[in-house]
Amino acid sequence: MKSVLSVLVNNSSGVLSHVSGLFTRRGYNIDSLSVGATQDVLKSVITLVVDEDEKMVKQIIKQLYKLVDVIQIDNLTHEESLKRELVLVKVTVNRKNRTELLSLVEAFKAVIVDMNQTSAMLELSGYPRKIEAFIQGMSEFGITEVARTGTIALAFDIPGKNT
Repeated sequence: MKSVLSVLVNNSSGVLSHVSGLFTRRGYNIDSLSVGATQDVLKSVITLVVDEDEKMVKQIIKQLYKLVDVIQIDNLTHEESLKRELVLVKVTVNRKNRTELLSLVEAFKAVIVDMNQTSAMLELSGYPRKIEAFIQGMSEFGITEVARTGTIALAFDIPGKNT
């Protein structure tokens, strides 16, 4: 099962290396990794997606807390949270498939970033499952390039949850 961990860290050089090094040393695999600044310039959030059982995820969390720059870890796997990815896809376009492509783009609520006689560059953000379905749908047109971010996530504030 895929688990999503949101790791708040000090925004200092080498933090990402320490986190990824922990995974390397312990033989854990990272499915997705995304890092970004927070509203506080002294802190960053690393969002990790791992495909491990619950016991292993608990072990990963324990190991992460041993790192000096780790401040807080939230396991968003079973939490009410918003998870998103971004994908850019370049596909082959011709007169015959242009209408079908435009219909699929509209169905997914994707954005056409650029289009010419032979190719189209498309952008979509959404749940990881939606991104997978979009890429699969676009494969019918002949994907020439794909760039995909890792998952980012935020937990919803639920009144009374932590009181």
